[in-house]
Amino acid sequence: MTEVTLKKQRPKHLALNEIRLPLPGKVSILHRVSGAGLFLMLPVLLALFGASVGSPESYAAYKDVVSNVFVKLLLVGLLWAFLHHFCAGIRFLLLDVHVGVDKESAVSSARTVLIVSLALTVILVAKLW
Repeated sequence: MTEVTLKKQRPKHLALNEIRLPLPGKVSILHRVSGAGLFLMLPVLLALFGASVGSPESYAAYKDVVSNVFVKLLLVGLLWAFLHHFCAGIRFLLLDVHVGVDKESAVSSARTVLIVSLALTVILVAKLW
């Protein structure tokens, strides 16, 4: 007897542009990215904080650095990362205790996380800028 084996053609590379994640998956990835960004930028934030509470000369240097538009944009991005990470973290804590695990609730809570984190970011940037 001859066995015919069909060899499944597997992709040689992962086409990230063809993957369509649902909204909860995107929120999960953004949660990880925002956490990594906050962790990697922690030395910069600590240095800025140290300069802001140090001597009057270091505070003047801090004001010069923070008045740069690119630094302001970086700080806005970090503010969004913190707010998104916080809101998504609450969502994941609720999922851990089995609140909102069905599909409709998961999509709704993911949408709420995105809306709330972006709205809080806009509100705080408008107050702080």
